[in-house]
Order: sequence, then C-alpha cells, then structure tokens
Amino acid sequence: MQEQAASSRPSSSERSSSSGHHMDMEAKEGMESDEDTRRVPELGLELPGGASTSGREAGPDRAQSSTAQATSRRRVRSPADKEHKRLKRLLRNRVSAQQARERKKAYLTDLEVKVKDLEKKNSEMEERLSTLQNENQMLRQVDFALDTEEHHCKQERPRQHC
Repeated sequence: MQEQAASSRPSSSERSSSSGHHMDMEAKEGMESDEDTRRVPELGLELPGGASTSGREAGPDRAQSSTAQATSRRRVRSPADKEHKRLKRLLRNRVSAQQARERKKAYLTDLEVKVKDLEKKNSEMEERLSTLQNENQMLRQVDFALDTEEHHCKQERPRQHC
C-alpha cells in the first residue's frame, strides 16, 4: 500500500516541472501570480471588448485630434520634477562658476608671471641702454680728442704725417 502511495507522488524532479507548477496554480485559483503582478500593460493597446488602455476612444478623428493635442501641449511637470530640475540647474551653475573662477585665477597667475618676466627684461634692457650710452659718450670724447690732436698736428707740421 505504501508503495502505491509513494509511486503516485511526484518525484522531486517532477515537482519542479510544469505539472507541479500547474498544481500550484490550481491551488491559487483566483489569485494573481508573481508574473501577472510584475507585468505592466502597454498604453494604447486594445483590450478585449473594444476598450483601450489609453482611455481614449479609437477612431480616425479622435486619433488625429489627440496627436495634435499631444504636439501642442507641453508635459506638465510635478513640483518634485520642477524642484529636481531647479537643483540640477543650480548645481550646473555652481560648477560653471567655480570653473570660471579657476580659469580666471590661472589667467591672472599667468599674467603676473608675464609681468615679472617683462619687468626683468625691461630692467636688463635699461641697464644695457645706460652702458651703451656711456660707451658711446666715451667714444665720442676719444674721437673728438683724436680729431683735435690730428687738427693740431696738421697745423704744426703740414708736411709731416702725424
């Protein structure tokens, strides 16, 4: 007797098969399965009985007017969406302002380096100018002295070369 009862029971492999699943479905008759609760109906599909899931009547005139309304109307955002959008914009502005400050700081630092380099170069060039002016003045004095000496030499000894 126990052998007949054991043979009528499904084995573990049979329990995991579809026949076992079918028995569970029969036990839950009237209840939705996990698959049914996770399934999301698609909008705009016709349901049995002529009803649609979009909530609009199907028909050529109605479809054209609903398309025109959809293109002319803007999507209404919830206050949470508006706040989220505002916060994102504020964050973008903060980041942008920080980047602008960093660019400005780098630009000013670069300008300060250029100013120091140009001041140094200007100082070196002023020093060189002063040196060349002094040298030029000394050469003019030497030239004048030589010209004067040569002139006196010609006057004293016209036939001799100095």
